[in-house]
Amino acid sequence: MKETIIRSIWFFTASFAVLAVFFIIFFLLRDAVPAFESIGIWNFISGSTWNPTGAEPAYGVYPLIVGTVLVTIGAMVVAVPLGIGSALFIAELAPYRLRLIAKPAIELLAGIPSVVYGFFGLIVLTNWLRISFDTPSGESWLAGSILLGVMALPTIISVSEDALSMVPAAFKEGSLALGATHWQTISRVLVPTALSGITASIILGMGRAIGETMAVIMVCGNAAIIPDPITNVLSPVRTLTGTLGIEIGEVAVGSMHYHALFGVAVVLLVITLIVNLAAVAIMKHIRSRQQAVSRAKKKSVMDSENVRLAFRAVLVIAAVLFVFLLLPPAVAAAVIVLLAGIYFVRDRLPAKHSQSVAFALIVLSIGLVLCALVIILSYIIVNGLPAISWEFLTQPPRDLGRSGGIFPAIVGTLYLVAGAIAFALPIGIGAAIYLSEYTREGRITGIIRTGIDLLNGMPSIVFGLFGFAFLVLFLNFGVSLLAGMITLGLMILPTVIRTTEEALKNVPGSIREGSLALGATKWQTIRRVVLPPALPGILTGTILSIGRAAGETAPILFTAVVFSKRFLPTSVFEPVMALPYHLFILSTNVPGAQQNQYGTALVLLILVVAIYAIAIGVRSRYQKNMRW
Repeated sequence: MKETIIRSIWFFTASFAVLAVFFIIFFLLRDAVPAFESIGIWNFISGSTWNPTGAEPAYGVYPLIVGTVLVTIGAMVVAVPLGIGSALFIAELAPYRLRLIAKPAIELLAGIPSVVYGFFGLIVLTNWLRISFDTPSGESWLAGSILLGVMALPTIISVSEDALSMVPAAFKEGSLALGATHWQTISRVLVPTALSGITASIILGMGRAIGETMAVIMVCGNAAIIPDPITNVLSPVRTLTGTLGIEIGEVAVGSMHYHALFGVAVVLLVITLIVNLAAVAIMKHIRSRQQAVSRAKKKSVMDSENVRLAFRAVLVIAAVLFVFLLLPPAVAAAVIVLLAGIYFVRDRLPAKHSQSVAFALIVLSIGLVLCALVIILSYIIVNGLPAISWEFLTQPPRDLGRSGGIFPAIVGTLYLVAGAIAFALPIGIGAAIYLSEYTREGRITGIIRTGIDLLNGMPSIVFGLFGFAFLVLFLNFGVSLLAGMITLGLMILPTVIRTTEEALKNVPGSIREGSLALGATKWQTIRRVVLPPALPGILTGTILSIGRAAGETAPILFTAVVFSKRFLPTSVFEPVMALPYHLFILSTNVPGAQQNQYGTALVLLILVVAIYAIAIGVRSRYQKNMRW
């Protein structure tokens, strides 16, 4: 009886992710339907003007979709070659000691809050573009593409490196034994075998770029227009996420503008769901192919060849279309001929020369990535250190944040993070225990896992919109600490589930079997035998979740925060200050606050990066000490 109750509790926690996805979709649709009925779905999607506050309001989201697509394509042009090159360096070329440095550095790049990226882009990148191209403003889709490309790099590098590391060592050894060079082995054996995983990394990177809100608001110019010509990379654009971030806080609840913004969220959600479902399908293909390898190696090789040919065809067609979109026809044709010539000559170069050129490009790619990390960190640290003082850390803000300190924002951030962890940790650990210990793969498990994957891939602004509609308005929590805690908790829930499940899977099955053979019950085995050795892994996931919650802005934008407040909240139903939102407003709306901008960015950066560094240290220590 007791075991049945415990199993039911864990099943409920595992089903929570599916329920959360259902509620998010339901509340978005509920508020979007009036706009779709009034405007018409086709007119809403294909309309060429977005001007909700005009004398004759217009609700066409086509320019916003185009802006989102352009920025994402540009980001992938930056991120894909650098990301795959860096992954190849870490997986194949880096000496052991250098790998120990490069991989955590890439993970630290993932830990930098998006609002800090946006702040750096607003201050440095847009000014550099403005001066370099002699334009009135550097805020453009080129600036957004470069910034989002850098932000997508950690995802592409990590997933690609994992896919390359999973290629059986026998493949590499066999190729080298047949006389192939190291580069020939990489390009013709390792990369084709890992192609599905590399493709998934690119799709996940696209999802990261599509869902970003704060950085694109700060650097893209936010003009709801289609660039004319479409190849004008210096034109300002506005994305779907940027529109939600800018307008939802200013709109009257229940107006057509309000419902149209929820329609924008539905369009954004559909795009991200398609991207994430594609990534899920590809990852399933990887798993099924690995199983096929053990059953029939010949069939697997044929599948790999088919996937490789299909991927190449899609890549070539996309590249040709993109070049013709970006450049005038004559120049585009010349570029295509040049690239075709390089491809034709490639196989005719001596193998050693090809390897030297390829390895030089790979080293260059990881060098550029690490250089970007050093530039961002050093710029924030050098300019932020003069602002740090005891008064700055312990006093409330004054004069709209131009003077005084950020103490309420630091404490408010810690409150939000503590509440989010208290919400997500028991549900996440319970869900992971159910998925790892109580069930096998089947239809129900598949639905739960798909729900977790979809929740993980949702843009953070969608969580914020759901929190606003459900917690702030429907449950009447108001803009409050409690609404922010729950919204952030929902956002980090997939991270807790995934990291905890991985930690539980790493505990050998023989440990469980020994405990059960001695007469212990299922729950006694989990509680006293499985969970203790999995605790370091669970702790790592918790720390990573804390870091993400501390750095996020979009989910708390409409649910929990105010820009300035002299006193700390005395109730969970009061709003709070938070470091990311304080930095966003200081950077975009308060002139003359440069010193406090840099100081706030540095404190936020130290807080989040320190949390990630602790997680990396815990993981490394656990991996060294793990002996079964």
